[in-house]
Amino acid sequence: MEIKGKVHYVGVNDRTKALFENLWPLPYGVSYNSYLIADDEMVALVDTVDVCFFELYLKKIRSIIGDRKINYLIINHMEPDHSGSIALIKQYYPDIVLVGNKKTFDMVEGYYGVTGDRYVVNDGDFLKLGHHNLRFYLVPMVHWPETMVTYDETEGILFAGDAFGCFGALNGGCIDKNINTDIYWNEMRRYYANIVGKFGNPVQKALQKLGGLNITTICPTHGPVWEEKIPQVIDMYDKLSRYEAEEGVVIAYGTMYGNTEELAEAIAEELSKQGIKNIILHNVSHTHHSYILADIFKYKGLIVGCTTYNMNLYPELESLLNKIAARDMKNRVMGYFGSFTWASAAVKKLGEFTEKLKFEVVGNPVEMKQTMKADNYAQAKELAKAMADRLKADRK
Repeated sequence: MEIKGKVHYVGVNDRTKALFENLWPLPYGVSYNSYLIADDEMVALVDTVDVCFFELYLKKIRSIIGDRKINYLIINHMEPDHSGSIALIKQYYPDIVLVGNKKTFDMVEGYYGVTGDRYVVNDGDFLKLGHHNLRFYLVPMVHWPETMVTYDETEGILFAGDAFGCFGALNGGCIDKNINTDIYWNEMRRYYANIVGKFGNPVQKALQKLGGLNITTICPTHGPVWEEKIPQVIDMYDKLSRYEAEEGVVIAYGTMYGNTEELAEAIAEELSKQGIKNIILHNVSHTHHSYILADIFKYKGLIVGCTTYNMNLYPELESLLNKIAARDMKNRVMGYFGSFTWASAAVKKLGEFTEKLKFEVVGNPVEMKQTMKADNYAQAKELAKAMADRLKADRK
């Protein structure tokens, strides 16, 4: 598929993989995007695809350039779903020159043992293919240390690597103006929250570095090619990387027999009465954590709770809290609650976790023994009101 100016999409769709990185569900599949610049003078390939799809990938390349050689392979990102075909491309095009930065080539040799001609680029270096003039910008830790982007100054195309990417295979077309993009917005937030979420500061630095470019097209390595909706895409990544959130509360709870869930429901009911409309309850044993993390990235309020389990936190909630902590999130308001039957531990452990997360804590924690009683309902209302008051204080 031609995007414009002899720049072609040669990526592939994966509708069979169940878990991205063997962790994150893919209900809509995922695309591995690669791009071919078939200039009149020279040919450049931008990133490759998962090696499982190499036969189809090679067929797509040859359908565009026939027997022409590929002069350059530009490696923006070395994660194997994008670099996996490097060794085979080198076999089919032995004279190809690999383009990347110093950290790129450390990984190329380490993963694939590939050597040969290379162009080691620094920030701002360029490569002229003929009509197309390419300039390279290093954007480390978005989300690997070797990550860079390639900007086609001739056409205004940003080959963005994993930046501005999302989950979801491409259905028919690849450019946003030619497809229904509805499914990709939530999948973009979930992709960011789970894959890139820890690296807010590097993303902000990258946005600032690229902010002065005249970008007419964004070509990421996952998801649609963006033309019409570039402002929305950049705005989402900007807000997510600044940990900016909407008014709303995520209640994530771990329950065994429903008593702790009843407490969570009581808190949610009072939040609604207090004027908070965006309330999402997640049973951490039922909802995959990738969706809960995406919601936590979306909303400012977080209330967590669980039953005591082996004198510790309920395992699934502890796992979620560790995932939250690993992402170094900021600007969140948190409350918590817990339960026990004969020996209390959950509330104490949750209190210790709040210190690790460094979120602003509101209200008093609610601790329930065995089942809900009148005082627990009253405490649940107080916690909900404290959260609602804090969120409403930010209204403009």
